[in-house]
Amino acid sequence: MTGKFITFEGIDGAGKSTHLAWFAQQLQAKLAPQGKKVVVTREPGGTPLGERLREVLLHERMHLETEALLMFASRREHIAEVIQPALDRGDWVISDRFTDATFAYQGGGRGLAIDRLEALEQWVQQGLQPTKTILFDLAPEIAAARLADARTPDKFEAESAQFFLRTRAEYLRRAAAEPGRFVVLDANRERIELQKDLEQLLATL
Repeated sequence: MTGKFITFEGIDGAGKSTHLAWFAQQLQAKLAPQGKKVVVTREPGGTPLGERLREVLLHERMHLETEALLMFASRREHIAEVIQPALDRGDWVISDRFTDATFAYQGGGRGLAIDRLEALEQWVQQGLQPTKTILFDLAPEIAAARLADARTPDKFEAESAQFFLRTRAEYLRRAAAEPGRFVVLDANRERIELQKDLEQLLATL
């Protein structure tokens, strides 16, 4: 039996990574009696090569299409070395970002043609899509305020408010197009309220 693939998405500052860690703990407790494991990973990254590419992608300026191609190169390695083997074992995979982030950031934010991303998606993923995608939706101005006191921002976190408006819009467009896969959460709420929503989702998986 193959496992399930859950992705967490949202603009920088939406809080998805914090909730992912909590969700993974709850899911592991649920799956442990069945002898299944939860593999927690991230994009860009997830493999030794992917982590090296992550440093390049987050901190070096490059042509838009180069950026998108490196994202998908990292993803191909990630799928081959981590995601697909785990699913084939019957384990569950939770990833902090996946292809939806590329459509949102490189497509929505940077303006790369969506049809080019769709062609790369088809080639690289060979039909693989998340079982469920949890989108933490937050207005960019609120996200920016949350990030104001954080560490030195990477090149994406340092982008303009307009960039994040476009990124958010593309996330929401994708969610509307695939309501069966996406769960959209209002991230402008207290942590405990969001955890209740995640608990309800967990019960359905």
